[in-house]
Order: sequence, then C-alpha cells, then structure tokens
Amino acid sequence: MAVKIRLKRMGAKKAPFYRLVVAESRSPRDGRFVEELGTYNPLTQPAQVNINEERALQWLQNGAQPSDTVRHLFREAGLMKKFHELKLQK
Repeated sequence: MAVKIRLKRMGAKKAPFYRLVVAESRSPRDGRFVEELGTYNPLTQPAQVNINEERALQWLQNGAQPSDTVRHLFREAGLMKKFHELKLQK
C-alpha cells in the first residue's frame, strides 16, 4: 500500500480551505484517509498553516510520500530539514 501525504479540499466555492491528510495513493482526493495531520488556509495573509509535526515526521519515517505542495509547506515549516537530520542520525 503506497501512502501519500496530501491536501484534502474543504470550504465553499472560491473559498478553499485544505486539510493535510495521510491517504492511500489510490483513494480519491477528497475521499477516504488514514489520519489528519493539520490544516492549510491559503486565503489569509500570510497563509495559515497548522501541522502536527510529531505525527508528520513519524509518517515520513514510515515511508509516506508528500505531494509537491505538501513538501513545499513542510519545507517552509522546517519539517523536511528535521526529517533529513533524523535520517542522517540513523
């Protein structure tokens, strides 16, 4: 089972709000997911991002692949740096 960390779109028309979720790669974008890791609101200035860092790092260590947008959000939050430091320690 390939697991991805990706965005699930919520909110009204022309007012997007996203949840960061861990989902099987074959499931639909807004469909079934395994766990919710946080939220992302691109409409606020600056964009509001809330991430459960501990759980996100655990999923990355277990092999979950982030989507391009999620990878960018993780990089800005400093999570990718922490993940690579943990990989080097092992």
